[in-house]
Amino acid sequence: MADTGKIAKNLERFAQAVAAHDRENPTHTAWGIGLAHFDMKRLGLEEGEEILPGITIHADDGQSANFRVLCDGEHDEGEVESEEEIVSAVSTQAVPVSLPREL
Repeated sequence: MADTGKIAKNLERFAQAVAAHDRENPTHTAWGIGLAHFDMKRLGLEEGEEILPGITIHADDGQSANFRVLCDGEHDEGEVESEEEIVSAVSTQAVPVSLPREL
């Protein structure tokens, strides 16, 4: 079992993150917290365990010591993808190259 102080601090951070998400995204509903598998085991949490009302824990491929709020919305729906132009630069003239002399 993990230290209760660690669990309490994480629960507080989870609640703050869910509240911030809901405040900034009123049309999306948060339903979970994504944690790295290592962090779930370290904290003694189980997949699908409800840690806050309506919020469950889920393993994801995220980096250890980080978590993310899982919701039913698409956060990148308003972004426009930028296209990169690829230019092939080939010279038609030879350029002489001088190499430095050895000392």
